[in-house]
Amino acid sequence: MKIRGKIIIVVLPLLAAALLVSTIFSSNLAQSGMNRLAMGSLGFKSRELNKYMDNQWNLLASNGFSENKEYVDVAKSAVISYALTILNSSTEVIFALDEKAKVVMSTSETYMGIQERSKLKSLIRGHKMGWKEFQMDGRDRVGDSFYFQPFDWYIFVSEDSQTFYREITELRRQSLIILGVSLGLSFILILILASYLSRPIRRVVDTMNEIIETNDLSKKVTVEYADEVGVLANTFNIMTGELNKAYDQVKNYAFKAVLAQKNEHKIRNIFQKYVPKDVIDGIFENPESMLVGENRVMAILFSDIRSFTTISEGYMPDELVEVLNKYFEIMVDIIMKHNGVIDKYIGDAIMAFFGAPVKRDDDAMQAVLAAIEMQEALLKFNEKQRAIGKPPFLTGIGINYGVVTVGNIGSEKKMDYTIIGDMVNLGSRLEGLTKPYKQTVIFSESVNMKLKGKLPTRLVDKVQVKGKTMGESVYTAKSSLTEKEKQGWAYHNGGIKVYYDRDFKKARQFFQAAQKSMPGDFLAEMYLERCERYIKSPPGADWNGTEIMTSK
Repeated sequence: MKIRGKIIIVVLPLLAAALLVSTIFSSNLAQSGMNRLAMGSLGFKSRELNKYMDNQWNLLASNGFSENKEYVDVAKSAVISYALTILNSSTEVIFALDEKAKVVMSTSETYMGIQERSKLKSLIRGHKMGWKEFQMDGRDRVGDSFYFQPFDWYIFVSEDSQTFYREITELRRQSLIILGVSLGLSFILILILASYLSRPIRRVVDTMNEIIETNDLSKKVTVEYADEVGVLANTFNIMTGELNKAYDQVKNYAFKAVLAQKNEHKIRNIFQKYVPKDVIDGIFENPESMLVGENRVMAILFSDIRSFTTISEGYMPDELVEVLNKYFEIMVDIIMKHNGVIDKYIGDAIMAFFGAPVKRDDDAMQAVLAAIEMQEALLKFNEKQRAIGKPPFLTGIGINYGVVTVGNIGSEKKMDYTIIGDMVNLGSRLEGLTKPYKQTVIFSESVNMKLKGKLPTRLVDKVQVKGKTMGESVYTAKSSLTEKEKQGWAYHNGGIKVYYDRDFKKARQFFQAAQKSMPGDFLAEMYLERCERYIKSPPGADWNGTEIMTSK
């Protein structure tokens, strides 16, 4: 028997066995991984839905609406709407059962026969939740489940079994095809290899050792005879030539990698003007996280230039853009110095937030410090405005602190890293209060709680802003007070206490003392006017001191 035949007999079974074992192992490993990922996906949606329902229920409970059927129904409707947003395929179904296995919520029309309902009823007995396999609409389904006690719902996040295991089935089929093709190619390659290995290879080995010593892939084996040795030498020469090309390609790829890294730095530097550095770093590390939002407690700051339309009439368009850019540059630098993130410019207004992407314990404090420093910087800015004969800028800043949703919001073509939520709207309303109360900075009770003992604060009023059904205490603050201001604020805070206790005569004395310490103080004058009015005509028994605002 020729050497070529011996090589084929020895090598082919070994290679076939190795390919078979490798294919089976990798296929099983991939199937197991895909199965875990698929189960993990449904489990993740189940956990996210559970958290969302907890949040909805906590919101009802914290506001005292947990026993109100109308509000509970609204919360259930919100759960259904949220469930629809997390579906990825037409065969996915999220549904809820009551204790009798009756469908009380579903993202699509469902039908269950008696046996199917009985099976589900046995699955939910004892609140044993987790991964389940069941039948619905006459089809096998799999899914993750949990029990939500406040609604007495058994929630199933499910997928059609055929769809769920479709990728695994396809993987098995492709694995068999790959195995067959690999065995065929292996047999062909062994035939070729056996032809070339059936001759002396010392010259090839010597040349190879020389190449190893010199790293010179251009060296060739001399072809002396037109026989098997010559064919082997020629093949070796081809191999070294291709390796040399591959080496050149590796160097080229390395060069391109360096260029790509430099381009990445350029992109980072450009987009840091629009997006926080922490967000950019997160996107490069985990691009999939771009579409993920989260609920987070944050401070929200709104700053607006008062009567800007009137101010802009004194500028040419290019002058207006120039002065606005100078103003924004000053204000943005201050916000960023206090770890704030510029969300957007709304005309002449600035919206910023503190607490994302990196959350800090003093986010509310930093937002107020930024607002105070912005007003101090505005004084210097206005000095320059007056020096060139231009009108000064007057701004109001509102700050709120609460739970918002933060993340990349938009479409694939245009996204913004921004925040949304009711707390954002309240922040905007607080900025609007700075004008009627003639204060440069106004913030909410939640912000004030974070400032106690750290900054001097002063209660401005209790107001019910437009769009709200409950009153909100609003405050202002300064970085430091003069001796007169310390006395005046102390009188003001003392007057506020008795004012809300309906002792308007005593409150008037406090506010008169505050006005004496701070002549022309708007808040002292405002409360004096209210005290005079209420002394003459006392408010009704349901009066709680809340002022209802009818405009934004």
